[in-house]
Amino acid sequence: MLSPIDPRDRELARLLVRHSTKAAPGELVFINCVGADTLPLGMAVAEEVVRAGAAPYLHITEPHIVRNIVTAASEQTIKRMARFELKQMKDADCYIGIRGPANAFEMSDVPRKQMDMYSRLLVHPVHLQERVKHTRWVVLRYPNAAMAQMAQMSTEGFAEFYYRVCCLDYARMDRAAQPLKKLMEATDEVRITGPGTDLHFSIHNIPAIPCCGEMNIPDGECFTAPVRTSINGTVQFNTPTLWEGAAYENVALTFKRGRVVEARGADDDQTRRLNAVLDQDPGARYVGEFAIGFHPHVQDAMRDILFDEKIAGSFHMALGQCYDEASNGNRSAVHWDLVCIQRPEYGGGEIRFDGKLIRKDGLFTVPALKKLNPENLGASKKKS
Repeated sequence: MLSPIDPRDRELARLLVRHSTKAAPGELVFINCVGADTLPLGMAVAEEVVRAGAAPYLHITEPHIVRNIVTAASEQTIKRMARFELKQMKDADCYIGIRGPANAFEMSDVPRKQMDMYSRLLVHPVHLQERVKHTRWVVLRYPNAAMAQMAQMSTEGFAEFYYRVCCLDYARMDRAAQPLKKLMEATDEVRITGPGTDLHFSIHNIPAIPCCGEMNIPDGECFTAPVRTSINGTVQFNTPTLWEGAAYENVALTFKRGRVVEARGADDDQTRRLNAVLDQDPGARYVGEFAIGFHPHVQDAMRDILFDEKIAGSFHMALGQCYDEASNGNRSAVHWDLVCIQRPEYGGGEIRFDGKLIRKDGLFTVPALKKLNPENLGASKKKS
């Protein structure tokens, strides 16, 4: 039997339905619960969808079952599954993805060939092409024991942190992010320096998109994309990362004319697996996104990209597919976000736009951007 719905889940459900997806009467909201732990929030969301006059469709998947299917499936099987899932997604106006697997590494031993096939034939067309482009969507994690363990916190302590982070005043954040959007859209050359990093590239004429609670919870970034062939230099990502259930640390990349010409992980095995991902298709060795993170309550990495890419004082780059909202033309079945924190305890660093210092050691230095610094953005959303 399911436990009573936590009042904090009801507050989060209102945020997801009313702010993130803005579900309207008569619309269909696809609620995708990944892992049984997510069902209490899924129930709260479904009830809030009904109160909004929309129709909820709640679907639950278990990662260990998906693992077994993907491991054994033929190409024909994956294509047939994709056709059905694509029909579902096409019929949805909004998508709310609640992810709470009991084991974040569930897919780690699926053969590379099978993962590539699943990504190319199902994930790419259903999610990157249909869901991202044609629905109002938001994705988030659920604070279960597995997620608390990844953060090296108690389950109760992590839940308190989670709801404080997720229920921020995102309207306030959006107002504070507008000057950063304006500045990024007026910038040509970006230069980033720090330990193991000296990178420069152009973002000329590519839109900048502030993300303040519409597509991710938690949120807190402004993203654009580099001109596809403009990146040169090296970058060292100092946070751990997961890709398709496998762990990587200290990923270092060297670029020449936009393409990754050298990629290294923490050891030989990681380096081999990293390069196998980058060789998946031609676009995987190019960057589809560059973003600056500024969530005031997210301070350290926890191997969960929805949190890690929002870390205060961080930037991230995504290898592979770009977003249509900030397109540089790169296409790939991969979209892998890699994060670098530039606060002093992580070695510091600088970001310059057209030669002007914008952020140093994780703090914005330009007066118009200082509202995005943690001391100015840290208030939680007040209850109505």
